[in-house]
Amino acid sequence: MVDSLSSDKTVAICQEYTNMIFQRPWPGHIEQKNFALEQATQPWVLCLDADERLSPLATEEVIREVSHQSNPYDGFFFPRHSYYLGRWINHGGWYPDYKLRLFKREKARWGGKNPHDKIILEGKSQHLKGEILHLVYKDLSDQLKTVDTFSSITAQGWLKEGKKFTFFALLFHPPIKFFETYILRRGFLDGIPGLIISLVSSFYCFLKYAKFWELKKQREP
Repeated sequence: MVDSLSSDKTVAICQEYTNMIFQRPWPGHIEQKNFALEQATQPWVLCLDADERLSPLATEEVIREVSHQSNPYDGFFFPRHSYYLGRWINHGGWYPDYKLRLFKREKARWGGKNPHDKIILEGKSQHLKGEILHLVYKDLSDQLKTVDTFSSITAQGWLKEGKKFTFFALLFHPPIKFFETYILRRGFLDGIPGLIISLVSSFYCFLKYAKFWELKKQREP
């Protein structure tokens, strides 16, 4: 377990189950997960975030696959099912939301762009049926805090990459995002929670570009 110097009882609880606990400052999603991967010693790795759980079926599938001595696959995808605003979200791009989380240690590393990390696998993969249960946000305020944090990380990343800001992206990407999640991916079938998710997704898109514009303005002489 890798802990980013938390101030609650996380470490004390985990000490009841393992002494493989590492505390270090937060360097970024990808960097922290790659550090965790480097500490692993067994041939198979299952990676879960603090707000994720394995369903009973997923647990059975993990045990079956890692017990297979000559497993032809190097990694496995799980459908991730998110619970938010009092219901399981089934549309809007939130489900099945396949995530590669079980893999052979020597065949994988974390990549992507912060804060959206993903496993880069060198080998064959397969999809499992058991779900990762994602207890995503406590409430709308909690989601907005995450949106604020993630949009800042993304904007800073774009600035480091030398990405070009365009007014077109600021103006049109947010409504396109809403149309994609609410209409094309049928977020409307999730009722009011689906509407809220699509609106916040659109706002998140807007905030990334607005913060990126702000950062570029601050760098101007």
